Formats: sequence, C-alpha cells, structure tokens
Amino acid sequence: MIIVQGTFTVEPDQREAYLAQTFEMQQISRAEKGCIEYVFAADPLEANRVLLSERWETRADLDDHITALNIRRDAAREAGETQIQPIERSVVFFEGTQFQL
Repeated sequence: MIIVQGTFTVEPDQREAYLAQTFEMQQISRAEKGCIEYVFAADPLEANRVLLSERWETRADLDDHITALNIRRDAAREAGETQIQPIERSVVFFEGTQFQL
C-alpha cells in the first residue's frame, strides 16, 4: 500500500474556495483503480492549512493517478480555468502494510 500525506498552505480567506475546487478531483480520484482513500480536509486548528490523505493499493495505481491528474490540470489550464494556487505545499509518499487490529 502507498500512503500519501500532504499539507497545503493557502490564504485563510481562500481556504473554503480551495477545498471546493478539490471536490470534483476527490470524486474522480476515488473512482480510479486502486484508490482506497482520497481526502482533502481543512485543518481544524490552522485557518490557512489544508490536509491531504491518500491511500493506494499499489505504486502503479498512484502513478496512473498522477498521470491522469496532470492531464486534467493541463486541460483546465489550456481552457483558461483559474484555480487557487497554494502558497506552499508538501507531499510525501510512504509504503505501508495494511493489517486489521
């Protein structure tokens, strides 16, 4: 399993709009092969922070997702769609083993 954890810094007054623009991406991503979890959420303590949590069955599934995500972003850019861009972002990948407690 591949676990992706990310943090995105946005202007506090833009956080809700930033989260809203991720809604369709979350829906599409959750339907992709190998997606176990895909969530953007507001940090409850920091008004300028958004958290990302993803889990994928395999690295190949995650790679396919990243490719598809880049294609959709390029198409949106070419169509002239404007998106709120984070001031700062950090995304890390981990390999993990799933087990039941």
